[in-house]
Amino acid sequence: MDDLLEQGVSVAIVILAAGRSSRMGMSGAHKLLAEFDGVPLIRRSAITAGNCQSSSVIVVTGYRHAELQAVIAELPVRIVQNAAFSSGIAGSLALGVAAAEADRPDGIMIMLADMPALTAADLRALIAAFRRCAGQAIIRAAARGKPGNPVIFPRALYARLKGLTGDKGARELIRNSGLTVVDVEIGDGALVDVDTPDAVEAAGGILRG
Repeated sequence: MDDLLEQGVSVAIVILAAGRSSRMGMSGAHKLLAEFDGVPLIRRSAITAGNCQSSSVIVVTGYRHAELQAVIAELPVRIVQNAAFSSGIAGSLALGVAAAEADRPDGIMIMLADMPALTAADLRALIAAFRRCAGQAIIRAAARGKPGNPVIFPRALYARLKGLTGDKGARELIRNSGLTVVDVEIGDGALVDVDTPDAVEAAGGILRG
C-alpha cells in the first residue's frame, strides 16, 4: 500500500503539456516528443509522476494532442484535452485541477511536462514535505535557494487555481495566498526546462519531430 495514502494525505499530479512549443523555432519539432534515453519527454514525465506515490496523474494536452496521446495512451494516466490551449496556461491549470478534484486529493501537484531532470525521488520529497505540513502549506521545489517547479497546492487553493485567466501561471497566487510556502531543495531538476532546441540538446535530448 501507498504509505502516504495510508496516512491520510493524498496528492494528485497534474502535468501541463498543452503548449505550442513556440520557442522551438522553424523546425516544427515538439519539445515533448524529444527523446531522452530513447523515451519521448512527455512519456518520461508521465512515468516519473506515476512512480511517486500519487493518488492519480492527469495529463493536460492541447497542441498536437493526438501525437502526445499516442505515446502515453497505455500508461495509468487520465488525459484531458484543452481545445483552447492557445489562450494560455491558465485554462490548462483549470482543466487539470477540475479533473484531479474528482478523487478528492488533499493536494494537487502542478508539474510542467518539459522538465527532463525531475525524478520520482524529487516528487516523493515534495509529497513527503506536504504530508509533514498536514496538507496545509504550499510546497515548492527549489534549487540552491531559487524557487522552481513542481509546486503542490493544498485544497484551500483549488478554486483560486481554477479562477486564473490568460497566460499567467500561479506565481502571483503563491505570493498572495496567505499560506505558508515551504521550499524543498531538490537540485537542478527544479529549474531545468527545455524550451529551445539548444536546451533540449544541453539536457541530453534528441529532437524527433
